[in-house]
Amino acid sequence: MSWQDFVARHQVGDVIEGVVTKQVPFGSFVEYDGVTGLAHEQIWPVGTRVSVKILAIDPEKQRFSLAAA
Repeated sequence: MSWQDFVARHQVGDVIEGVVTKQVPFGSFVEYDGVTGLAHEQIWPVGTRVSVKILAIDPEKQRFSLAAA
């Protein structure tokens, strides 16, 4: 899915399921259908499938924030 498709199909508050691709000291990056967002302060092992809620979408910077659902 392209970034434009993601923005067109999703909004703040949606719950999506993705896979953790990277863990950093301040959270985990979660990939959903080709786009990746940050779950701040959530630490999951890489490869874990998680349900997350979209907290914010920044179309200009092409990024989105997530939290455990």
